[in-house]
Amino acid sequence: MIPRHIFDSEHDVFRDMVRKFLMEEAYEQHVQWEKDGQIDRNFWYKAGEQGMLCPGASEEYGGVGADFRYNMVVAEEVCRLGLTGIGFSLHNDVTTPYLTNVANEAQKQKYLPRCISGDCIVAIAMTEPGTGSDLQGIKTSAVDMGDHYLLNGSKTFITCGQQADIVLVVCRTDPDPKAGAKAFSILIVERDMPGFERGRNLDKLGQKAQDTSELFFNDVKVPKENLLGEEGMGFIYLMRELPQERLSIAVSAVAGCESVMEQTVKYVKERKAFGKTIADFQNTQFVLAQLEAEVTAMRIFIDRCAELLLKKELTTVDASKAKLLATELQGRVTDQCVQLHGGYGYMWEYPVTRAYADARIQRIYGGTSEVMKLIIGRDLLSD
Repeated sequence: MIPRHIFDSEHDVFRDMVRKFLMEEAYEQHVQWEKDGQIDRNFWYKAGEQGMLCPGASEEYGGVGADFRYNMVVAEEVCRLGLTGIGFSLHNDVTTPYLTNVANEAQKQKYLPRCISGDCIVAIAMTEPGTGSDLQGIKTSAVDMGDHYLLNGSKTFITCGQQADIVLVVCRTDPDPKAGAKAFSILIVERDMPGFERGRNLDKLGQKAQDTSELFFNDVKVPKENLLGEEGMGFIYLMRELPQERLSIAVSAVAGCESVMEQTVKYVKERKAFGKTIADFQNTQFVLAQLEAEVTAMRIFIDRCAELLLKKELTTVDASKAKLLATELQGRVTDQCVQLHGGYGYMWEYPVTRAYADARIQRIYGGTSEVMKLIIGRDLLSD
């Protein structure tokens, strides 16, 4: 194994704490959470007490002002244990950065301390029933009524949709088709606002402990002070935050690869067929050797992308490369590891089976693999 140099001793101490906490508070409980379709809310409060939520938030709001490497530690340890229902990566890497980077001071004071403590879970609502990766097709609208916006529309596939205390809703504030990217804004919708309703908790292929919902907005009066940033800048804010979101997915993908590889190596050493262990067969050795080489190379690439992010040098194109390659590799690794488990790899009680199901969405959310290829291709062929 090639040594990793991105972390220092403080990150190692933090990792030990996170791993111990997850083993004590989540590992055994996760099976029940999968049945419930969501994480126990008390777990969020406990995580907040341990400093695992929004580590990048500044001290004045109750955070510690840590860099993205602490987010990586949390994501990697969650994935290492197969606890895919825990939505910390969404909370830490995707949603709350909009508050830290875009929100005004009053909004930061109102929401960030609660996000850090676990008292406020944040979701972001982009996808609609007829609009996925094509964000410019969003139809949810917000009409300026003077002192408030009147919000109407619906969203789907919203992670943490059932438990979210606030939802960052991407909506159209300019109905003019010619407005282009300037037609969109982001509104902060709070859980108790009249007209805001949650649909069913969607029954998914994997990540079953992660609540994923439909959301409905029927004449929701959203105060003007709940506009995030400036009107008409929503699309720009989304594009600005996407590199970190896509790198976060890549980080979890590689950690997932490493976890399932570790499980499979252990299994093939113990499982016997035709009078010898599965590990003794040349095919097993060849398959695992190829996967191990690819995962090692991917780990080095993703760590390098993280270093670029820390220096604010990670481009949208390079983040797209990271997400594309890491998630596609995760799909191949989990598939091959299921194969090496044989029939047991198809049984839900085995972690490799759940890893296979959980990994499939990685190539879809945060921008599909096809969209990543379009971004990379257009950049490559541009004048």
